[in-house]
Amino acid sequence: MRKVCIIGGSGKLGRYLIAHCLERGYDVTAVCRPESVGKLADLADRIAVVPGRTDDREVVARAVTGCDGVLVVLVPFGVRGYSSGTARAVLDHAEPGARLVFSCGWHITRDGRDRYTRRFRLMVRAMTVAARAIRFADIDDQVRACELIFASDAAWTVVRGSDLAEGPSEGLPVWARHVGDPVLASNLTMRTDYALFMVAALTDDDLVHEAPAIVGRGTPSARAHAEAA
Repeated sequence: MRKVCIIGGSGKLGRYLIAHCLERGYDVTAVCRPESVGKLADLADRIAVVPGRTDDREVVARAVTGCDGVLVVLVPFGVRGYSSGTARAVLDHAEPGARLVFSCGWHITRDGRDRYTRRFRLMVRAMTVAARAIRFADIDDQVRACELIFASDAAWTVVRGSDLAEGPSEGLPVWARHVGDPVLASNLTMRTDYALFMVAALTDDDLVHEAPAIVGRGTPSARAHAEAA
């Protein structure tokens, strides 16, 4: 891995992605909306910044050129297909053979075998309705985006994150193929570690065409799993 593009680099998760990539010595190009470019001003001498919407095909095509890996913060912003537009642009324009790693929540299911609690289902539905009612976000569009990814022959990974928190790193999160696995008993991950897992996935061939649900190592169930592995 030599050159990495981060789609959505100015947000909290994006900043952590940039930091982890720079620690590994990668050349980094970050895409962010023009109004957010200032958030990356302190990194201007270390990364290349491409201003533009992350669902803008021309912007994405320019940013991913020559990149061995693409990290995508898949945000369901607005109600005009932002997530699915972003996913489609990356899938269509990434270099052949590039590793593509996308972020999303536990609510995404690849094969329908995830086991969600009734409380979780109600929470997701309430958030979906409320966010769309005020035209802030379309969570269902993130589902459509992931369906596009799952149908692709590209070397993708979809990292499904639990609740995120700020705090010191607990190390690389543990993962399971399906929500409901005992290792995921707690749903908390440090945001920096979520980013760490995404960056690590760039070079982990075992995660190609996987949709790992992750959780931080700081929970008892995760620690026990890590010790047994």
